[in-house]
Amino acid sequence: MRSAKYKSMAEAILMPRLSDTMTEGVIAAWHKNVGDTVKKGDLLAEIETDKATMELESYQEGVLLHRGAGDGSKLQVNDLLAIIGRAGEDVTALIAENPGSGNGASESTATPPPAEVSQPSPAPASIETGIGEQASPPATAPVEQPVDKPAEKPVGDLDISTMEEVVLMPRLSDTMTEGVIAAWNKNVGDAVKKGDVLAEIETDKATMELESYKDGTLLYQGAKPGEKIQVNDLLCIIGKEGLDVQAIVAAAKGGSVPQQEAAPANEPAPQAQQTAAGETAPQQQTAASQPAQPQSAIPEPASSQPQQQQIVNDGRILASPLAKKLAEEKGIDLRYVKGSADNGRIVKSDIDNYKPTQQPAPQATATQTPAAPKAAEQQAPSQVASAPAGQVSFDEVPVSQMRKTVARRLAESKFSAPHFYLTMSIDMDSAVASRVKLNEVSKVKISFNDIVLKAVAVSLKQHPKVNSSWLGDKIRYNHHVNIGVAVAVEEGLLVPVVRFADTKSLSQIAAEVKDFAQRAKDKKLQPADWEGSTFTISNLGMFGIDEFTAIINPPDACILAIGGISQVPVVKNGQVVPGNIMKVTLSCDHRVVDGATGSAFLQTLKSFLEEPLRMLV
Repeated sequence: MRSAKYKSMAEAILMPRLSDTMTEGVIAAWHKNVGDTVKKGDLLAEIETDKATMELESYQEGVLLHRGAGDGSKLQVNDLLAIIGRAGEDVTALIAENPGSGNGASESTATPPPAEVSQPSPAPASIETGIGEQASPPATAPVEQPVDKPAEKPVGDLDISTMEEVVLMPRLSDTMTEGVIAAWNKNVGDAVKKGDVLAEIETDKATMELESYKDGTLLYQGAKPGEKIQVNDLLCIIGKEGLDVQAIVAAAKGGSVPQQEAAPANEPAPQAQQTAAGETAPQQQTAASQPAQPQSAIPEPASSQPQQQQIVNDGRILASPLAKKLAEEKGIDLRYVKGSADNGRIVKSDIDNYKPTQQPAPQATATQTPAAPKAAEQQAPSQVASAPAGQVSFDEVPVSQMRKTVARRLAESKFSAPHFYLTMSIDMDSAVASRVKLNEVSKVKISFNDIVLKAVAVSLKQHPKVNSSWLGDKIRYNHHVNIGVAVAVEEGLLVPVVRFADTKSLSQIAAEVKDFAQRAKDKKLQPADWEGSTFTISNLGMFGIDEFTAIINPPDACILAIGGISQVPVVKNGQVVPGNIMKVTLSCDHRVVDGATGSAFLQTLKSFLEEPLRMLV
């Protein structure tokens, strides 16, 4: 019985679909090797999807017998990822039953031989098996090994989307169509390791760091800082020196190929030119060759060599959000700060105790470099030149990616969805008194916006027609309540989502909203944070606005505009007394919500806010 059980123990693990738009995943890193013991909940690997890098945990116990691909390799959804079973168990049949495993193996054979062959001695290719006799699958893999060599010849039919050396502009948000290079963190000729930040990409919603998922040398950059690249266009090339970059660039469909062909052909030249530019024309260099400025500025001081020796964080830097913020404010380069927390993570105390005695030049560079990509945006509001009387003067600032998307989406909503508006005044006396008592016991300060959000969530459960979406030929009535909270940032507007808000306490909502607001201002929100709303609220009460109308955030059917609480004379029990009145305006998509439906929702919301205890029932 025991042996029979082990015979059927081996189980194939297929590449899961980790996001709604995922079609393939890249093995960012394996955390278990072939032959390792695996327990339930153990971290098997980190999988890079189209939206984020996610951890994959094991759901069974056993020994890792097979890995379908090596680090940095791609696997399609439902391809064979791994096999877990009993030590020594024959997994040949399982590999044969999963034809997708061949695809995963063939894709990984192009990259593992240079770096990974020396690590697992039994398996020379990316197909790793716990059985030493299983040499037949790798025997077919080396046939495809010269996949790098055709790229070194000027072949016109190269499919760059399948080449491991090619990095295409990823879709970093659900509405992203193009990205702007805010800054390059690596220059042509620099060595790149897995996890290193290649560049900062400005999307339509935030500026995000793009990490490398493979080792090699940066051979080509598809655009300069400030330039745009369409999604799936050539972003950069990472590989071995000697790779025919021009053949890959010629095969790419990007329109900026002729401008960048000179960069890989003269790899030492850009550094020499950039250094000369830093000595003769530093002002022009700030605008034209921004990513080269840190490297040209660092070698100038006499103490540059000791600074390079003191770098303690090479590659991806682990630091808390507060530590990053403090470091940015103080002009401290985190590469020189030694972390005291787990895994060398930098925390607030490390920044407070850091003494930058030997790093004056990098401090100046660190404070100037992030500002350079947005010099035009910052100069417009803060450095407006005075115009002589009678002379027309103005500044023109390029539209950011976020502003473009905000303009496009709101215009589509306004001109496609028939809006109508319902305004109601709400007596907030009880809410004001309740908030004081709640904050006496709550660990997190609860705002009026948090109370309104909770009341909206509970009201939506009673009015599902308001918690809906227009999908063209059908209407979706959502059973879950995900409320988007509009957050203003310098470049535009972001709407992070409080999920399942009806099930959360006021303290939980307050903590989550504060975290979202801070991360939005720090540009640290991820695509998953702003996707999936079913209703949206927008609050301008803190700016002294009494009432306003908001534009619906598609695909939601409604948005609630919240004004400030004003003390006005009201009539209570036949007497005129001061009262706290707040006005709210509900914008409705008339294709989904009728006037009576929206009015009933506002009545329920009014009852909850005027008697907050009812929300707890």
